[in-house]
Amino acid sequence: MTKTVTLTTAQAIVRWLSAQFIDIDGTEHRICGGGFGIFGHGNVTCLGEALYTHQDELPLYRGQNEQSMGFAAAGYAKQWLRHRFMFCTASAGPGTANLLTAAGLAHANRLPMLMLCGDTFLTRLPDPVLQQMEHFNDPTFGVNDAFKAVSRYWDRITHPAQVIQSLPAALATMLDPGDCGPAFLGLPQDVQGWTYDYPEVFFDKKTHRIRRQSPDENEIADAVAALVSAKRPMIIAGGGVQYSRAVKELTSFAEAMNIPVVETIAGRANLLNEHPLNIGPIGVTGSNSANDIAAKADVIVAVGTRLQDFTTGSWTAFDMEARFISINAARHDAGKHMSLPVVGDAKLSLNALKAASAGYSAPADWTAFAQDARKQWDAYVADNVSFGDNRPNSYAQAIGVVNALCDKRDRIVAAAGGLPAEVTANWRTLDIGTVDVEFGFSCMGYEIAGAWGARIAQSEQEPDQDTITFCGDGSYMMLNSDIYSSVLSNKKIIALVLDNGGFAVINKLQNNTGNESFNNLISDCPTIPTPFGVDFVAHATSMGALAEAVSNPQELGQAFERAKAADRTTVIVMKVDPYDGWTTEGHAWWEVGTPHVSPSKSVQDAHIDWESTRDRQRKGV
Repeated sequence: MTKTVTLTTAQAIVRWLSAQFIDIDGTEHRICGGGFGIFGHGNVTCLGEALYTHQDELPLYRGQNEQSMGFAAAGYAKQWLRHRFMFCTASAGPGTANLLTAAGLAHANRLPMLMLCGDTFLTRLPDPVLQQMEHFNDPTFGVNDAFKAVSRYWDRITHPAQVIQSLPAALATMLDPGDCGPAFLGLPQDVQGWTYDYPEVFFDKKTHRIRRQSPDENEIADAVAALVSAKRPMIIAGGGVQYSRAVKELTSFAEAMNIPVVETIAGRANLLNEHPLNIGPIGVTGSNSANDIAAKADVIVAVGTRLQDFTTGSWTAFDMEARFISINAARHDAGKHMSLPVVGDAKLSLNALKAASAGYSAPADWTAFAQDARKQWDAYVADNVSFGDNRPNSYAQAIGVVNALCDKRDRIVAAAGGLPAEVTANWRTLDIGTVDVEFGFSCMGYEIAGAWGARIAQSEQEPDQDTITFCGDGSYMMLNSDIYSSVLSNKKIIALVLDNGGFAVINKLQNNTGNESFNNLISDCPTIPTPFGVDFVAHATSMGALAEAVSNPQELGQAFERAKAADRTTVIVMKVDPYDGWTTEGHAWWEVGTPHVSPSKSVQDAHIDWESTRDRQRKGV
């Protein structure tokens, strides 16, 4: 007879999670690193009770905002290269709804995150209940259904026995290289406390491994035929290279064939800055060097990238006749824009393509052309990050200061606004896998929360290193409470708050499309009669952080060294110019919607100018 144990639904979920492990390079880790939680009536009594009894195995970090909890979980998963994840638990109603944006971020970035969220009572006996969203003609439809659009796996637990199937299915989704993303479990408040006699074997320890899918031989053969015919080949290295732990294989593949490599935003830090085949970042926020060779390449090997518009310049960055070979664990990504798909693990696929293409080498003059372009870009960056000649303070200067003083294994975080572009273009990689620029969903507010989550993971891996986040004043104002979280949890981060007086990068886009500055910079808001600046130092200090303001890049460097030596989270504030000092080189075309008619001549002229280069846009699907 099968032995059973009587548990509530919530107890079964937590006990099962605590028994799941993963093998990473021969070392065993609990696959769930714990969770982030804010309790409410929808999750405190049952799920809270279950988590209390397993707090040693699954530490629970108290969040300040559900959205930032999700961002922290994403930062944690990125640092662990998707091999480990955190759960987020929120109450029913607005607490759960606050996780929607974070779920969108995890979905866009293909990151594992488990959401355990309260739901209305299954019996409906007390309906309508506090925070219930009533739909008159569909009583089953509620806030939690909104997560179907931003989850890779979604389920509502309507009976305790259901978790026997649902939990393994959710975990399998989060561990699948091709289908990875957030999993959502709606937990009705009554069902959380209902009991079931679960088979004890369900809670036995289990060790998982990430599947490595071998590529199809025919797809490799098609890719080889295209590659060996190339006169001007190029490799686009995406974030999937790191998730596959295929950096060595990528490097070996490129070196064996002398093929230039460019990096996506998510793929930054695949190659060291000084590697001779590293030609720079590509795309809208890229480099002249990478975009120059992209425009001339005839065969492009895209590895672990979803070919987002910032990578492709809205599909204007490449020659119309260029052929793509897309290596990706996800079939959906591998077949984009009429690519020759190689569906499989990056490490196995690169090795197979290398072996089958043995003897091929890119023409020496092509590689030399790419390397010369990179030298010119390096000279531009060196000048761009310098701070002589009374230049106005800029993002690039702050990036250069930190780049020169940080340790090579420190973690760099940026997101949304102007800083992702500036970090992508100007950061010179010191070590592999040390840069997290969240631009998949481009979420303001990720900077501090994501850094906190990354620091939690980093403290499990490299506790002596620092997590450093670049944050604009707009993002800081949107979501800053995890400065407090980092101090409370003793997970030190270094936050550089670069204050340009509002949403300056969108103001720049507004001006670049012929529009007048309006509602982006604080000084340009007609509903603000008396603009004033925020005392970020006082605010950060009030949350327990060390904080100081500096006047220029030189002072920033001195403050950064003090922050490195400090024992807790430190915030450094520097004003930067909202108009001058932007990186002006390296930008590919980007499609944005502009007015086809306007009473403003400048807007009309900008629309005509913007559309004038659309003829380079590939029409493939």
